[in-house]
Amino acid sequence: MVIGNGGIADSSRRLEHVFIDAKSVNTLPVYPNPSSVSRSMGFPKDRAGDQEKSNNVIHRPQEERPTYSFVRALRTVENKSDPCGGRYIYVHDLPPRFNEDMLKECRSLSLWTNMCKFTTNAGLGPPLENVEGVFSNTGWCATNQFAVDVIFSNRMKQYECLTNDSSLAAAIFVPFYAGLDIARYLWGHNISTRDAASLALVDWLAKTPEWNIMGGKDHFLVAGRITWDFRRLSDQDPWNANDFGIPYPTYFHPAKDADVIIWQDRMRKLERKYLFCFAGAPRPGNAKSIRGQIIDQCKNSAVCKLLECGFGESKCHSPSSIMQMFQSSLFCMQPQGDSYTRRSAFDSMLAGCIPVFSHPGSAYIQYTWHLPKNYSIYSVFLPEDDIRKNVSIEQRLSQIPAERVKEMREAVINLIPQLIYADPRSKLETFRDAFDVAVCAVIDKVTKLRKDTIEGRRDDDFIEEISWKYELPGEDRAAGPHEWDPYFSQPKIDG
Repeated sequence: MVIGNGGIADSSRRLEHVFIDAKSVNTLPVYPNPSSVSRSMGFPKDRAGDQEKSNNVIHRPQEERPTYSFVRALRTVENKSDPCGGRYIYVHDLPPRFNEDMLKECRSLSLWTNMCKFTTNAGLGPPLENVEGVFSNTGWCATNQFAVDVIFSNRMKQYECLTNDSSLAAAIFVPFYAGLDIARYLWGHNISTRDAASLALVDWLAKTPEWNIMGGKDHFLVAGRITWDFRRLSDQDPWNANDFGIPYPTYFHPAKDADVIIWQDRMRKLERKYLFCFAGAPRPGNAKSIRGQIIDQCKNSAVCKLLECGFGESKCHSPSSIMQMFQSSLFCMQPQGDSYTRRSAFDSMLAGCIPVFSHPGSAYIQYTWHLPKNYSIYSVFLPEDDIRKNVSIEQRLSQIPAERVKEMREAVINLIPQLIYADPRSKLETFRDAFDVAVCAVIDKVTKLRKDTIEGRRDDDFIEEISWKYELPGEDRAAGPHEWDPYFSQPKIDG
């Protein structure tokens, strides 16, 4: 199983373990969704001879069934006295060139940003001063949106069910800083340079006994960049059903439950004087962007707060200015950015602001581990075409009853714990943070894959290009036509 696979290795040596993307799974809206959500990765080829197949289940006499070494890991859940039964994680001890050495060369991690300060403090970045009183007393840092590689790995060091015995592991973590690695070579480097670390990692992993048990399908890693940064696709390339979106890191990293509760209560009590807000810059060179229309409507509305962004100094680069705007607004406009999802989507929800999405790829089919499948509980969907037709944002949002707005805001505030990353050096006791949710989901995926492998079940009818549909609730899960199909349709090629 893979979460956020970006095609790091070439097609003959594809890296096939779990890859978690922190951002959106698509930067090119003209392409179909590259499996931000998926049902399966396929299964090992059956080792028996002729089988009788019925309903995609291979039936064979019990004595002919192959034995699998991961059965021991599955049986740990039967030990009711073991709180870690079925939850053990084994972490590969990688050579430092795959992680820690990158931090020593932090100045080379980004072409435009000196990442050195952002990789400090366990990946959280330097603490933020609360000069304007926007933040709570503790846990606030200037966290870079692409720092989740470091945050997640440090958080894993505190995971309560680590094991040195890989045969007990429900899943296997690969602490490769994939996002930091690829960021060094995205611009102005040849492919061989860009692929070097990933190919070396594949070679290293392939020599381990853990990898050979399932061909790496029980392995996972985190990639703190959008999946398109890792891809080289042609029209013939298959979509990978092993990318899963996890939230961008926000500025808030609580060390204890009380920090979360205090913040949630504060967000409930705030008086919000603006109906809606937007932070961003227009994209005049992008005909499909709706940012210009949103900015124009906001400027002409007395109930909209606008933070205009651009290059150089801007309040958009000030965490306190951004959070102050979100805290003063009922709704926060969240159109597409450079990819489907902007980091501010999570910053706004942290502030108890109800997100307004205009593309289903921004949240609904991508962050299914961390957000409710019934998106109307916590958000508003205002289609891009409506905004292009100059439908009034103010009028549309004003029509939502006050009691309904209150319910939605409460839903957003209740989501806060699972959208943030707790301080990696500590752990929340009663709340599950974004890390906990992701690890639990990975374990569930690997467990299902292992059980299906034992029983000979195969999902032969799975269609990878429309994998987003399999995560929709209820009857919408059918692979037939859906109202969101136009958002993910692959462009027709003339000729």
